[in-house]
Amino acid sequence: MSTYQSGGALDALGDPSRRAIVERLADKPRAVGELADELPISRPAVSQHLKVLKDAGLVVERAAGTRRIYRLNPAGVAALRDQLDTFWNRALDGFHDVAEQPNEENP
Repeated sequence: MSTYQSGGALDALGDPSRRAIVERLADKPRAVGELADELPISRPAVSQHLKVLKDAGLVVERAAGTRRIYRLNPAGVAALRDQLDTFWNRALDGFHDVAEQPNEENP
């Protein structure tokens, strides 16, 4: 399975609950129960959101006894950042191209 699937991470972050989970995991790794205690959603809902984030390559888990500890996947986050950097650079290039065109009103 690929660490990052095109569009998967962006789609996953389209949900406010998943963004809130990612924000909390950016602080430190956490178990499902810890995340559920901090969010206005149930433990099963947190688990479902974590599955989506994991499938998108943004989160990984490890076993700690009977609990699962989730953390951000550095490779998945880096791939997302690369994609966003690409979008940003294209936008800047497009702006530069428009800014360099002669003004039609003042030739």
